[in-house]
Amino acid sequence: MKASVIGATGFAGAELVRLLLGHPQAEIAMVTSESSTGEMLSKMYPHLRDRLDKRLTSMQDIHTIADVSDVIFIALPHGHAMKIGKELRNTDVKIIDLGGDYRFKDYRVFEKWYKVEHVDPEAKAVYGLVELYRDKVKQAKLVANPGCYTTASILSLVPMLKYKLIKTKGIVVDAKSGTTGAGRSLKLGNLYESVNESFKAYGVANHRHTPEIEQAYSEFAGEDVIIQFTPHLLPLDRGIYATCYAELKDDVTDEQIENAFNEMYGKEYFIRVLGKGGVPELKNVRASNYVDLGWEVDRRTNRLIVMCCLDNLVKGAAGQAVQNMNVMFGLKEQMGLEALPIYP
Repeated sequence: MKASVIGATGFAGAELVRLLLGHPQAEIAMVTSESSTGEMLSKMYPHLRDRLDKRLTSMQDIHTIADVSDVIFIALPHGHAMKIGKELRNTDVKIIDLGGDYRFKDYRVFEKWYKVEHVDPEAKAVYGLVELYRDKVKQAKLVANPGCYTTASILSLVPMLKYKLIKTKGIVVDAKSGTTGAGRSLKLGNLYESVNESFKAYGVANHRHTPEIEQAYSEFAGEDVIIQFTPHLLPLDRGIYATCYAELKDDVTDEQIENAFNEMYGKEYFIRVLGKGGVPELKNVRASNYVDLGWEVDRRTNRLIVMCCLDNLVKGAAGQAVQNMNVMFGLKEQMGLEALPIYP
């Protein structure tokens, strides 16, 4: 397959290039950047030296890119992918958007939270969390790659909501991210001296991933679910760690909880269920497409506590996008993603 990456100079775009270079059935057709057009991507990212001898082009002539591509990955900030998707609606190329433009069933939710008019509200996008929507992804032409916080948060509690083991009121998601989750652009709050030996919450009560999590929770619960979501910034390069709290329904047993997780994830290649008392660690998923998930019950408060972690640039972005590509093209789902986490 010939794959092109729109926005290859961001952290997610560069990670996508790295993964595609190791994919046995993928060939990189074009890489683009509006700010660095004409430069060699390997000059900007020396770890790609001697593996990708391509200059960055402009995405202005998107039809030329589509003509030489079987799949286009869009690794741009929100507001751009919907214009590309609309422009390429009548072409054969498949699109995987790593941004937020197509993640919502109701485009008005996007407009409310992202403060941008949606120019492609009639698009038929599939939410690309493969472990939950595999059959739909197989048939999709346009896939919305989930966010990093959302992937960890959704996978944590969806089994509990599906099997009606927790109450839908009062769910709390307390999540942490490495600094690469904020992108590559220079921001005062992400400089070394700002994050080193520090820890802070941000986007309190208004983070854009909130409605994305609520959308999935509500679907599997069969009713509207409103959550409390608070993200935090860790002084790390990579990683997402979500700790999710929910009140159990009456008389729910540990066995029921264990069975629900195993029923949904027991055969999933990339989800490693650690079980009751299992506490995942970021080091054990670093640079991989794996998700580690453990849980505990506090019987004093009757609350379930689910802990889930992943690499925000791999399973939280580029790796998940490649996983979606594999499913869309009928390939082995873990192709190009089988590398174990790096440790330490």
